[in-house]
Order: sequence, then C-alpha cells, then structure tokens
Amino acid sequence: MPASGSTDDAGERPLPDTGEGASLPEVRRVEPGATLLLCRCGRSPRLPDCPSDCRQGLSLHIERQQLLILCRCGLSRRLPYCDGSHAPATPSLRDKWRRFWQGG
Repeated sequence: MPASGSTDDAGERPLPDTGEGASLPEVRRVEPGATLLLCRCGRSPRLPDCPSDCRQGLSLHIERQQLLILCRCGLSRRLPYCDGSHAPATPSLRDKWRRFWQGG
C-alpha cells in the first residue's frame, strides 16, 4: 500500500534518537508483510510508534518495500508522516534553498 509521505528510494537509514535529532524525521524502510502501529495524535513517548493500547493509532499493513518519512517531533499536521513542521519558517525562497543545500 503506497502511503503518503513515503518514497521508494533505497539506502536511507533511520536517524539516531539523540538530542535534537529526535525532532528530525525518521526514514524507515519497511518490508512486505510487516504491520506497523503509528502515532496520529503526537502524544506517544516513542514517536513515530504508537503504544498498542492507544485507540488513535494508525495500523499499516505493508504490501511492498518502501521508505516512510515519519514524524518524530509530534508537530506534523499529517501524522504519522513528516510534513516539515519541525523546521523553523524561513522568510524567503533564497533562505529555503540555502537551508536545503547546506542542511542548516
């Protein structure tokens, strides 16, 4: 099942959950047959994963190998997928371009 916020490019690994890195998205490779329970409310202590007793979790059954870009900051309007809300707003297109290429 293709999911919004997913990509098919291989080679990415999840980011380490250390310090400010926890606010960056997690790139997670998923395999066919896997079932994920992902947080949609943003209150899970282990974002992007959801506790099994949460009624708002999104259960995904994976049908093909793909990469998911998952929110770890809880600010996304498209939970469990990252929408870039973790990044501060930039005043101009030039600043966005600079941040994209320089990673800052």
